[in-house]
This record gives sequence, C-alpha cells and structure tokens, in this order.
Amino acid sequence: MRKVIVDCALYRQGRRAERPEDFSAALREARSAAETFLWIGLHEPTEAEFDRVTRDFGLHPLAVEDSLHAHQRPKLEIYADSLFLVLKPVDYDEGDSTLSTGELMVFVGDSFVLTVRHGRTNPLGSVRARLEGDPEVLRHGPTAVMYAVSDTVVDHYLEVAAALHTDLEELESTVFARNARAGSRDTASRIYEFKRRALEFRRATTPLTDPITRLTGARVPFVHKDARVFFRDVADHLSRVNEQVESIDRLLTDILSAYLAQMGVRQNDDMRKISAWAAMFAVPTALAGVYGMNFAHMPELHQVWGYPVTLLLMVTICVVLFRIFKRRDWF
Repeated sequence: MRKVIVDCALYRQGRRAERPEDFSAALREARSAAETFLWIGLHEPTEAEFDRVTRDFGLHPLAVEDSLHAHQRPKLEIYADSLFLVLKPVDYDEGDSTLSTGELMVFVGDSFVLTVRHGRTNPLGSVRARLEGDPEVLRHGPTAVMYAVSDTVVDHYLEVAAALHTDLEELESTVFARNARAGSRDTASRIYEFKRRALEFRRATTPLTDPITRLTGARVPFVHKDARVFFRDVADHLSRVNEQVESIDRLLTDILSAYLAQMGVRQNDDMRKISAWAAMFAVPTALAGVYGMNFAHMPELHQVWGYPVTLLLMVTICVVLFRIFKRRDWF
C-alpha cells in the first residue's frame, strides 16, 4: 500500500501538520478538529490496494470502479458522502510532437481529499507545493484542493493549445511551400497525425465544460460558497481553451482541403503534360506506322528525298505542337 501512496498529509488551518502513520486515524482526527483535512495522493492503485481506502473513506462503489479502471471521460458525480471529479491532464512534447493524456480522479468529502492518478502526466506535485506555499488558500479545505487541481490542469491546456497552434502554423507553411510536392506523402501523414492529436486534445477539454460549470452553481455539496467565483474563473479559462481547440480544428480542415485541392491541381498538370507528350509522339508514330506497311504504291516512296522530308515533317509537327502546348502552359 505504501508504494502507491505518493503523498499523505494532514493539514490544519492551511498548514501541513505531519505525515500520518495510519491514515484511518488521521481521517478521524481531521473530522474531529476544525479547519483540518486529510489529503492522500495515489498512483495507479490495484483493487486490493484501494480496498482499505474505499472502506475507511466510504467511497461509492461506482466511483471506485471508475478510479481503478481508467479510460473515463471528464465528469462530475455527486454521491451521498463525496464528490467525484474526473480530469484528463494533457502533456505535449514539442520535440517529437507527441501528445499524451493521463487521468486524474479527485474525491472530495467530509474533511478529506483523495486523488488517484493514472499515466505519466502528473500536475499534482506542483499543485501541492503551490498550495502549501499559500496557507490562506489551503485553509479553505478540500474545496481549495479541487479548485487548484482543476485550475492547474486547465491552465496547462492553454499552454498545450498554444504549442499546437505554433506547430500548426509550421504545418501550414509546409503545405503551401513551393517544394511541397517533394514531400507530399509525408505532408499528408503529418496532417492526419495532427488531426488525431487535435481530436485527442478535444476529448480531454470539451467534456470538462459541464463539470466545471456545475461546480460554479449553488447546489453542489462539499463546495464552499466562496469557491464558486474561483471555479467561474476556471470555467472562463476552459472556454478559451475550447475556442482554441475549435480554431485548431477549423484550420486543420482548411489546410487539409487546400492540400487536397493542390493535389488535384498537380494531378491535372501531370495529366496535361502526359497528354501533350502523347500527342507529340502520336505524330511520328502515325507516320512511321503508315510507311511501315510496305505497300508498293506509297506517296514519295521511290523519291530520293522522300525519307528526309518525312523525318523533317515529323520534327516540324512535333515542334509546332510543343510551342502550342508551351504557350498554353502545359509544360
């Protein structure tokens, strides 16, 4: 059990008291004292490891099941003894342009906060350090922790959206570059890969709108009334994120449409060039085919100048066709 507990601390009046040896006893102490709560952080616990926490904290079985088996959408569930908030932290590596998502479950109840993290993305270390450096905020109890976690996750969304916009501008420049033909296959794969990343980012941000909006209301238990204005600030930041996600998606669609249109134009250019060369080669092919039939009575067949004149005629017609096609920009 110790291995999955990332951190466990008791907080009195916004200040860290100690790391309890027995979190069950610490929870009882937190519930018996004013302005005191327990905060436990877990990382990918197994069912057996999570069982004791479930019993002592009185967590709902459905919420426990969601915490053990990740792959949840962002949501807010209200149970008799706790709130259950699911967040999806996102991390973007600009070096290799990979977007990774984790899952973060936050339980808030009577004098306790329980966070369960899945994946490598970890915003909780900075959240705990920031809160412990601001006791006035932390003394508001579990609600302050839920706000700080939500705020950190959403603010990082803004950073990821900005990084995606930067890479998208680079991709747009590549699509419209003059030498884009040389890397057309690579460009197509980059566009579709970017669309996959944008979709994954949207799955983390868009469903979170409803839970954050509900936290700004007055009918959510375990949320201090003074915290609603802070959740409205988180909702405002999330709205900006979703606007940027929509902008990224629209721009990606426009880039893809422009790229496909460019491919169509280039294919038409290629077909025109092929047609022009085929027309030019058709003339000598036709003349050679006629004179290759070996009939006894052919025009100019027995003239000394017949062969050079025929060759000259082929060259002349080909040159004329070339000039016509060149003037029409078929070459």
